[in-house]
Amino acid sequence: MSGPVPFTRRLDLRHGRVEMSHGAGGRAMAQLIDELFLAHLDNELLRQGNDQACFEVPPGRLVMSTDGHVVSPLFFPGGDIGSLAVHGTLNDVAMAGARPLCLSAAFLLEEGFLLADLERIVASMARACREAGVPVATGDTKVVERGKGDGLFITTTGVGVVPEGVAISGDRARPGDAILLSGPIGNHGVAVMASREHLEFETTIESDSAALHGLVADMVAAAPGIHCLRDPTRGGLAATLNELARQSGVGMKLRETEIPVEGEVAAACELLGLDPLYVANEGKLVCICAPGDAGAVLAAMRAHPLGERATIIGEVTADPHCLVQMETAFGGSRVVDWIAGEQLPRIC
Repeated sequence: MSGPVPFTRRLDLRHGRVEMSHGAGGRAMAQLIDELFLAHLDNELLRQGNDQACFEVPPGRLVMSTDGHVVSPLFFPGGDIGSLAVHGTLNDVAMAGARPLCLSAAFLLEEGFLLADLERIVASMARACREAGVPVATGDTKVVERGKGDGLFITTTGVGVVPEGVAISGDRARPGDAILLSGPIGNHGVAVMASREHLEFETTIESDSAALHGLVADMVAAAPGIHCLRDPTRGGLAATLNELARQSGVGMKLRETEIPVEGEVAAACELLGLDPLYVANEGKLVCICAPGDAGAVLAAMRAHPLGERATIIGEVTADPHCLVQMETAFGGSRVVDWIAGEQLPRIC
């Protein structure tokens, strides 16, 4: 069987730019897919070349999540929009205790966008997929006129399978449960903001962007009865805990001294007038479990590279008002409320 007919002239990936024809469904679009997207993301599912991907599904309950990524700038210390698009959706799937199976990716490109930057982003996505062991199975490309797309947006959708006996959901927190955090907060949001505003600190603060499903698998193996998992992205730890408290109809009591924040991040937040509790993360998770399981879960987290600095930060309380409260480092108490507005737009 003969293969596809090669194009007479290859894409200029060094100096070329996205053109309207790259989204028009013709030869130019086919060339962009073959020489850029498929060249980096190639796998058995994507190579099927259809408008959908067909794959086997292991036993269990299916979960699916989708996420649009509009981060600015597109490149930042510790990551870029490509790796972020992979990690963000894999983590949303993993928060159900699921093993991710595959991703879809839709690219909204602006006319004039540098092909060199696009290739760098797609190559980053490919690395993130390889490291996570989860392929991009299908995708789509659209091009909008110059000035109407802000460079590049990416939407990814993930599919995963929850094994039997695991039932993790935001409405399962119960009074007395332990609240665990996998590590220091605020790194991602501060890294993006510093890059956006061209701020320089004594040390470079890097995003914590990472795929968490391996960590979750170890935690579930240690305690299949985990009640809730959530990754504190937009709105940070504060928004996440308020979401879970409201979903479950409970309150929460936190201890400020137990919530890890790296010194550089704390200093940057003070300079920028930000509260680390409300700053986005992309490689951390919150876990709520029965107090009897807390020790096993904490040990499993600390044994994994992405949970080495995990800690128990508080407990769930009975509270019809669903308030999240915190014992401060000075011995007082304050309510950790929902964020008003948005501290850091275009962060993920």
